[in-house]
Amino acid sequence: MEELDLRGYRCPLPVIRLEAALRRADPGAAFRVLADDPVAAVDIPHFCAEGGHSVERAPSPDGAQETLIFKVIRGAKTTP
Repeated sequence: MEELDLRGYRCPLPVIRLEAALRRADPGAAFRVLADDPVAAVDIPHFCAEGGHSVERAPSPDGAQETLIFKVIRGAKTTP
């Protein structure tokens, strides 16, 4: 599983960087995405739903709320 550390980036950059990684990946490729922009909690799941990708929010280590962790699996269709 490839890790994308997007901490320090603000909207819309986390989604743009995730989209670029997904475009390069084969269907079924998995990513662990780290983000600290609060807007990413909404943007990343919305982007994945629109693009046909699977997304799951993982608990942050030690209950740290400042880091969001997602597991994203690239879907079969390409992102718009």
